Amino acid sequence: MIGIIGCGWLGFPLAKSFIEKGILVKGTTTSPDKLKILKEEKIIPYWILLSEQQIQGEITDFLKDVRTLIINVPPKLRSKKSENYVAKMKMLHQQIQKSSIKNIVFISSTSVYGAIDGIVTEETRPTPNSESGRQLLEAEGIFKDDAKLQTSIIRFGGLISEDRHPVTMLSQREHVKNGHHPVNLIHRNDCIRIISLVVEQAFWHQIINGVYPDHPTKKVYYTNEAIKRNLKIPEYDTESSEKGKIIHSKFLETVKSFNFLTSITN
Repeated sequence: MIGIIGCGWLGFPLAKSFIEKGILVKGTTTSPDKLKILKEEKIIPYWILLSEQQIQGEITDFLKDVRTLIINVPPKLRSKKSENYVAKMKMLHQQIQKSSIKNIVFISSTSVYGAIDGIVTEETRPTPNSESGRQLLEAEGIFKDDAKLQTSIIRFGGLISEDRHPVTMLSQREHVKNGHHPVNLIHRNDCIRIISLVVEQAFWHQIINGVYPDHPTKKVYYTNEAIKRNLKIPEYDTESSEKGKIIHSKFLETVKSFNFLTSITN
């Protein structure tokens, strides 16, 4: 049985994809109103709320009989009510230690690499320059360093889908920086494929960069995407000397999985 903590924008369709393959899935939500929606999709629903001090909800029952747990809980550090994400993950880890869970997929972000210039692979040493990146990197270690768990870390780039695209926000802005930097994006469908690949092929003890292999500049890419959507073209400032980073996945190259990825221009 698979457990997914966080059945939102990514976790919900991920759970449905496992269900379609005949796999039993338990899923959590922080919204009581969504429990019915999960149940309608044959996901065993749980209301679970993680905080720095406690875990509200039936966490013990949720973790029972789960062998593989997918942790899909992004840090909430951009709002006024910023949190201690690491403390939340430590609370969760304590509960996992009491359970039958053997495998962990921890959903992270390429923000852990910070403002590095040039090619970045899974072998690149992370140097996060944001609070979100720092806390994500520390949280990765909580699970990765537990010898009793088989943990794989997936660091996704910028997330896009048919109903979610950064150009919508960027088109409303002026003086956008770093237009000459390359994009590092991935479609939600590919996030699901990569997670499924790890779980179904038992690719444990891995760090994986989940990014589409094409990297046009931000200015070129978002200009084209704005035109396609009849949006105002984002205005970029003068270019700086920084080149930006190109995130590459040696893992996906090794398992020859680039060919199933959805184009970021679809």
